[in-house]
Amino acid sequence: MESFFSRHRNLIVLLAVLLAQIIGLAVQVRRPTREQAASVAQRLATGSLRDQGGVMLLRLWAAGLVTPPERLFHAIDIGAVHLWSGYLDLVHLRGQNQQLQKTINQLRLEQAMLIEDARQGQRLQALLHFQQSYPGKTLPAQVIGTSGNLQSHLLFIDKGSADGLRTDMAVISADGIVGKVRDVFPHTAQVLLINDQTSGAGVILEKTRIRGILRGDANGQTEVVGILADSRIQPGEQVLTAGGDQIFPRGLAVGTVTRVVRDPDSSAFIDVILRPAAALDHLDEVLVLTDLQSELPAEMEQDIAASQQQQGAAASAELARELARRKAAEELAERLPGLTDPNAPVASGTQSATQPGSQPATPPPAPRPIPTLHPDRFSPGYDANSGAATDATSGSTPAQTASPAAAPATRPPASGQKPQQRSQP
Repeated sequence: MESFFSRHRNLIVLLAVLLAQIIGLAVQVRRPTREQAASVAQRLATGSLRDQGGVMLLRLWAAGLVTPPERLFHAIDIGAVHLWSGYLDLVHLRGQNQQLQKTINQLRLEQAMLIEDARQGQRLQALLHFQQSYPGKTLPAQVIGTSGNLQSHLLFIDKGSADGLRTDMAVISADGIVGKVRDVFPHTAQVLLINDQTSGAGVILEKTRIRGILRGDANGQTEVVGILADSRIQPGEQVLTAGGDQIFPRGLAVGTVTRVVRDPDSSAFIDVILRPAAALDHLDEVLVLTDLQSELPAEMEQDIAASQQQQGAAASAELARELARRKAAEELAERLPGLTDPNAPVASGTQSATQPGSQPATPPPAPRPIPTLHPDRFSPGYDANSGAATDATSGSTPAQTASPAAAPATRPPASGQKPQQRSQP
């Protein structure tokens, strides 16, 4: 080692001096920043070039020497942390995942139950509002099952004979009619829907007032049959119950006309296809009409009573006016001269009726009108050739009938009596 330093003493000293000079330069020289380098040209132009400070060259070299290893160590640290937290420290993660999955499933079930309860509450609210506004007696029921057969359309409800149900009672919903009670059991009942082939109800079209029979076809569609071909029936017209079948009250919604087709059995008739007003495939709650006789609310009964009183007062006033008119007409008829001819012969039955033991008198003949003294072309029986009116019964003119020189009229003799001569007027 000593031989090396002694042998290369001059070179080592030179290198030490050069290193000292480089370190001294590094300490003295500063590297300008980007902002300072950008403004060097401006400072040179203005002549105000001064030492503005900066980073020492030695510090720059040291930072460049230390930064790569530091970045490497930082990357290794970050990778180790991710490896531990993402892969190694997962002992309880599977259990937590299963617990969270159970919680999510339970919350989903609760959400579905809350949604169903909200929908049921809305349906029950609408049904209750309809029940309160409907004047007849109704019994709410829950749908508990269906027939399960495509050929028969039946429902089962949770009310039976113990609740007062009988056969042929109408079953409706808030939207329209549903069907009628077919079979009744102690605590359940079977309902025949209106789209069944064996069902039937009397209906009437709202605008055209055409009546028909409602029933179902083989495909489960609701149709109105027994209607003559009429071009006034158009899709979109509402169909209501007619009330003549003694099952459904008058005026309940049945459905809407969708199309009109020809009856395959008779070309003179048509079948009106309907879209039912009630959702027959999605029924949950229904109402059973237990009494067809309507019971109106107290307010409506008061209104009807007030209306009847007003109508009775108006009828009494009209009757009083009619009696006054009749009385005035009778008084006027008494004051005016009669329209019967005093010269007309008296019927024989009138005189014979006064005699004891005689036969009942026949009704007198109809009175003859008074002859016209100055006939014109508007007079009854006017003869255009003679220019005078003739009597329709005797054929004589009014002058001959009303002449003062005419023979006096005689009354026909009765049996056993002599003819009596009537004095001339």
